[in-house]
Amino acid sequence: RLIAAPSTVGSEQGAQQVKAGELARLGVDVTELEGPAQTAAGAPGGVAQVRYAGRHNVLGRMNQGSSPCLLLNGHVDVVPAEAELWSSDPFVPVRSDGWLVGRGAGDMKGGFALGLLAVAALRRIRPEALSGEIAFLSVIEEECTGNGTLAAGNAGVVGDAVILLEPTGLHLLLGGVGVLWIEIEIEGRPAHAEAADRATNPIGCVPLILRALASFEDQMNGSVDDPAFSEIARPYNVNVGTVTGGDWASSGPGRPRLGVRVGFPRGWTPGEAFERVTAAVLAACAADPWLAGHPPAIRETGFRAEGHVLDAAHPLAEAMARAHAAVHGAPPRREVIGSTTDARYYLNQFGRPALAYGPRARHIHAVDEAVELASIVSGAKALARFIAGYFASGGLAGLDAAQDGAAR
Repeated sequence: RLIAAPSTVGSEQGAQQVKAGELARLGVDVTELEGPAQTAAGAPGGVAQVRYAGRHNVLGRMNQGSSPCLLLNGHVDVVPAEAELWSSDPFVPVRSDGWLVGRGAGDMKGGFALGLLAVAALRRIRPEALSGEIAFLSVIEEECTGNGTLAAGNAGVVGDAVILLEPTGLHLLLGGVGVLWIEIEIEGRPAHAEAADRATNPIGCVPLILRALASFEDQMNGSVDDPAFSEIARPYNVNVGTVTGGDWASSGPGRPRLGVRVGFPRGWTPGEAFERVTAAVLAACAADPWLAGHPPAIRETGFRAEGHVLDAAHPLAEAMARAHAAVHGAPPRREVIGSTTDARYYLNQFGRPALAYGPRARHIHAVDEAVELASIVSGAKALARFIAGYFASGGLAGLDAAQDGAAR
C-alpha cells in the first residue's frame, strides 16, 4: 500500500496517511508536524523544492514521556521513476522471486515495514520489553533537502538514540559525505536556426563545464585524508543529473541548465563546497571566448548537507551489531558511503547517536527498484532484539556500561 501511494516530492501525503493508519492500528498515538519552511533559510537545511503548505511529517509515539526514548526515523519521499523504462508500472508493486518491485520499495518503504514489524512482534510476544518510549518519525524531503528531519529535530523530536531504517543490506551504516546540489545556468544568444552561424548556442558550452566538474571530482578524490572514508575508492562523486534547455528544434536555446549533485569531504562546510566548485567551473570558463564574458550563473538548489560519522565502537553500534549477530550468526559489516542520510542532523546538530539499519534492496534510484522481503523479516528480528536490550539496559548509559563490562 505504501508503494502504491506515489510519494515524490510534493505528493507525499497519500503515503503519509498509509503510515499514520498503520501506526494507529498498532496502538500508537499519531500526530502531524507542520511543514519545515523555516529550515530552508540556510545550511544545514536545504533549498526548498516546493511549497510546504499541506505537507507534513508524521509522528507516532508509544509510551510517550517514558525514558529512555528510541526514535525510529524513515522518509516517505521517493525519487521520480522513468516509467517507460520499467518492466511494469513503478507504482503497482509486484512480487517476484522473493522480492517486491516498485518505486520506493527499497528506498525506503521496506524499512518502515521492518520497523513496524519489529515493534508489533514485541508488543505481541514481550510487551514488557517496551518499557520506554518508541517514536516513529516519517519525514518528507530526505531525498533532496533533509528539511523534514531537521524541522522535527528543531521541534524537539530527537530521542536519546536514533535508528534510521534505510536500505543498508542489513549492515550498519555509520556515516556519509557532504552533499550539495547546484544548478549551472549558461547564457546564450538565441536565434532562428537559419542564423545559427551568427548566434551563440550555449549547448556547445556544456562539454567544457562537464570537463571542469570531472576535474574537480578528480582533485577531491586525489587526496582523501579522512580515515573514515579511506576504504572507498571514490567517495566524492560529482553527478550531472539533469540537463534542460531550449523549446524548439529550429530555435537556439537561451539558457540551458545543468542540475548537479556534488559529494564533498566531511571537513568542508556546504558553503565551502559551493565556493570551491563555483571557482573550479568559473576558472575553466575563463579560457573560453564566450564564457569568459558571459560566465554561467551558479546557485544552490537543494542539499546543503554536512558529512557525518558515528564511531564504529559507539555503544549504539555495538548493541545493534550484537542483536544482528544473534539472528544471523555473524556480526554485520560497519560501513560508510559516498552519499548521505538524515543521520547527519542527529549527530551534527542535536548531539544524538544515530545509525542506519535496514533491509536489502536493489536498483534504488534506478529502474525496477526492489526490496528483498525475507530481509525485512530477518532485519525486524534483529531490531526487535536491539529494542528489547536497549530498554532493558536503561538506554545508552546501560549499553555503555554493558560494553565496558564485556571489554573487561
